[in-house]
Amino acid sequence: MRAETINKLCCPFDKEDLVLKIISRDTNNDIIEGVLTCSHCKRYYPIISGIPIMSPDEYRETSLELPLVEKWNPGLIDNNTNFRLLKDAE
Repeated sequence: MRAETINKLCCPFDKEDLVLKIISRDTNNDIIEGVLTCSHCKRYYPIISGIPIMSPDEYRETSLELPLVEKWNPGLIDNNTNFRLLKDAE
């Protein structure tokens, strides 16, 4: 993903701006791994292999995403930041 792409993305749930945290880049300076975070609703979206994962909550797999995000930044996940999965919101 190119860094300029962040200017075209917004949170799919509340349409707020996203904050980008870059984990790794390739030789062309494109983002390979990172995390997009919505400061309004506290959702986060990992960037894996250059692709931002911005699926609706009901289609996200916590068991697949959480280990990556914890590896990148153990302090990123706390009580204020989560997937907001529908099963957790009930």
